[in-house]
Amino acid sequence: MATTKPLQKRLEALKAEYDGLRRGKESLLHMIDDAEIPESVYNSNAIENSTLTLRETEKILLEMEVSRDVSVREVFEAKNLARVMEYIRSKSFATELNEEIVLLLHHMLIGGIDDAIAGRFRKTDEYVRVGTHIAPAPEKIQEMMRELLVRESSDLSSYFVDKIATFHLTFEMIHPFCDGNGRIGRVLINWQLQRLGFPVVIIRDKEKQEYYRAFQEYERNKKMKIMERILMLGLLESLHKRITYLKGETIVSLSDYARMRKKSAPAVFNAAKRQTIPAFREKGVWRIGECWQ
Repeated sequence: MATTKPLQKRLEALKAEYDGLRRGKESLLHMIDDAEIPESVYNSNAIENSTLTLRETEKILLEMEVSRDVSVREVFEAKNLARVMEYIRSKSFATELNEEIVLLLHHMLIGGIDDAIAGRFRKTDEYVRVGTHIAPAPEKIQEMMRELLVRESSDLSSYFVDKIATFHLTFEMIHPFCDGNGRIGRVLINWQLQRLGFPVVIIRDKEKQEYYRAFQEYERNKKMKIMERILMLGLLESLHKRITYLKGETIVSLSDYARMRKKSAPAVFNAAKRQTIPAFREKGVWRIGECWQ
């Protein structure tokens, strides 16, 4: 499932419905975005092997005490990433992505954790390896990043999901920073989506292996179908969630919905994963509008 014409039409129809429903309901959308931040932070940090649970992440962001000893670094990682996510929500509409913004976001993410590397690209002798991939030499990074950002702003013909997928894959292959590349890369996906008027997506830790396979596919043969599929499914789910709330529907768990409608639970959950029904996740639980037929 890459971005075929039928999928593009489906996404465009959902976006039009979303745009029609959202007028005058900005405060509701703001509440949904706020409620999603702990889940977004948890998943992005978990992909990078943070040991924090979703509940612990929520407590840290609410300045509540966590029941076990957690590292100071992980506390800073959660708080800093939440701050970055809140920042892009207010700033992405006004400014096109550029090098200054990328460096600022990295400084916000890594500042207070490792100030020596925060807000700058890798320098001489700062090489990184991700799995079997050895990232480009430090002296090449600035020019490669400039080329990537120019391509992103000048490409007016590619479908936007394909364009964002290409950007993300290329950014992670460049791996411009000593640390924080994955988290910043996922933040930049949402910067690009919000500039186009779309809601943010969450790339989930439970789907990490599929996410990693997208990079393997790109590195081996320069194909982007897996990443395009990940972003498309995430965007459909995000729109389904917001449209359901904007319509004021009663929301139930998908398991309760299957039971009430006397439907096969495996079939319903498979449809949710494929986003052929308007289901969405909250705190890892699949939900849907109770009256959806």
